[in-house]
Amino acid sequence: MQLDELKKAEHVTGIKQVTKAINKEQVACVFLGANAEGRVTDPLKILCEDKEIPVEAAYTMEELGKACSIGVKAAAVAVLKQGHC
Repeated sequence: MQLDELKKAEHVTGIKQVTKAINKEQVACVFLGANAEGRVTDPLKILCEDKEIPVEAAYTMEELGKACSIGVKAAAVAVLKQGHC
């Protein structure tokens, strides 16, 4: 998935919200900020591996925040599966 597709997709932002959505099995894929600190994103990356959720880390936190139309940087964004909110 590319950033322009992320803009249109239903998603949640932030480490805590993404983690909650993963644990509820609502996530199709996860974007992690390429410039985010590993101590913040590594636990989420491991959770995604355990749940077999694709992870994309090619975009900066600034790019992710902008793609999600929020005024701050985003360390993590999860694209939700169809039918979840």
